[in-house]
Amino acid sequence: MSAESIGITPRHFEYIADRTIREDDFLRRLKLEAKEAGIPQIWIAPEQAGLMRVLLRLIGARRVVEVGTLAGYSAIAMARALPPEGRLKSIEISDMHADFARKWIARSDVAHQIEVIVGAGMEILPTMRTDSADAAFLDADKASYPDYLAECIRIVRHGGLIMADNAFAFGQIFDEPPADPEAPAMRAFNEIIASDARLECVIVPIGDGLWVAVNRK
Repeated sequence: MSAESIGITPRHFEYIADRTIREDDFLRRLKLEAKEAGIPQIWIAPEQAGLMRVLLRLIGARRVVEVGTLAGYSAIAMARALPPEGRLKSIEISDMHADFARKWIARSDVAHQIEVIVGAGMEILPTMRTDSADAAFLDADKASYPDYLAECIRIVRHGGLIMADNAFAFGQIFDEPPADPEAPAMRAFNEIIASDARLECVIVPIGDGLWVAVNRK
């Protein structure tokens, strides 16, 4: 057993991806049509979707909140980990993205389990009841992540799961200066979530880095 962690290389990522549950034809077609529709190709990686489903199953999640629907890829992937009575609420600020996601969700095997809510995250999240969710996933504008996190700590029950995408800041976590304008906000968020005593959290080096936190409030 190594005393230190090994360095993660692109080859390691490929190894993980090759040995993880693959995305099905439905999700592949969703991505192709989203590209044709001009939707940004920034959905989570298939191996990240697999990890998130495993985590949701482990905590017995029945109610999930997502901030940032985009094309609906992650919403469908997560909903597939819920029991038949489980429900996922996904918040999306773009009408175009919400319309696209709703179309594909309606075609999916979890159509009755997902609700897409159009609006800004900080308009919708405060309307949700305290301790009303088992898990939350953040994948929207990075500058608002601290505000989303504060609301999700309230919304997610004790012992529930909070996940946040892009911990590696689009692969630019160490770039000086980073090319992406949202990278500095992601760096700042990493320090905020890491120091929050209400959470027990870790960055999982998969996809663009996934924050996984247990709510200990």
